[in-house]
Amino acid sequence: MDSLTNALGINAGVLIILLLILEILLLIAVLGMSMRVRRLNARYNSFMKGQDGISLEKDIARKITRIEKYAKGIGTLDSVIENLTSVQKNSIHKYGIVKYDAFDDVGGKLSFVLAFLDDHDTGFVLNAVHSKENCFLYVKEIVKGESYIMLSNEEVEALRIAKRYGTDDIVE
Repeated sequence: MDSLTNALGINAGVLIILLLILEILLLIAVLGMSMRVRRLNARYNSFMKGQDGISLEKDIARKITRIEKYAKGIGTLDSVIENLTSVQKNSIHKYGIVKYDAFDDVGGKLSFVLAFLDDHDTGFVLNAVHSKENCFLYVKEIVKGESYIMLSNEEVEALRIAKRYGTDDIVE
């Protein structure tokens, strides 16, 4: 050992002191790591223990099963929504109304035209003509926004309103 210390030019006492300092530093590092591992274990154990003692793994598996069940339900709901959208397009949901005086001797705009249409502008126009003695109802079929029977000005106006129903650019 004397030849090694002489070759390096280091005194044996100095070498021992350096090794002791290195050992103390390593001991401090090991103690620090040990404390971190203990804290991490404590966190892990509290994390893995549920309120009722069930492990986190079982709880996650149960929640994944529920999520899969809900995903299947959402798929079913998507199908139902598609069907409802299809039905809604074919159902009458647009309308227009025009009130008017059919005869000069009858006032109060008791006569009216109602136009009812679906998304394809197919439906009917209902014209109620009110006179002093009677009220007459006329129905005219509308196919793709057009009638095969001549329409009155009021019927054309009610049809125009119904076609634009739901848009912001309706001008009365």
